[in-house]
Amino acid sequence: QVQLVESGGDSVQAGGSLRLSCTLSGYTYGSYSMGWFRLAPGKEREAVATIDNNGSTTYADSVKGRFTISLDNNKNTLYLQMNSLKPEDTGMYYCAADPWYRYTATNCFPNLINYWGRGTQVTVSA
Repeated sequence: QVQLVESGGDSVQAGGSLRLSCTLSGYTYGSYSMGWFRLAPGKEREAVATIDNNGSTTYADSVKGRFTISLDNNKNTLYLQMNSLKPEDTGMYYCAADPWYRYTATNCFPNLINYWGRGTQVTVSA
């Protein structure tokens, strides 16, 4: 059974940094697209950053240059380093993975992704 568990969410002031982690268990597929998504009040769920098994990364325009996605295969952990945080980055952050559906931050239908975590809350105050 595949499980994804996020951690690292917190309340920070604008300009601060956070690192989110997503631990994967039971994921034995060799190929994948993995990503971070966020859901803010009154907004639709959006892809923030993605990475695939070739190491290719993609980012939403709103976070380019500030966020970095990475994967530690030895620790089975997906990370999202978030710097220069803004109030508009506030939301629930979810990690997601799929061995078959290949997606990017700018070309993604979240409903097609098979595996999701339960989320971790990030709140950025002005």
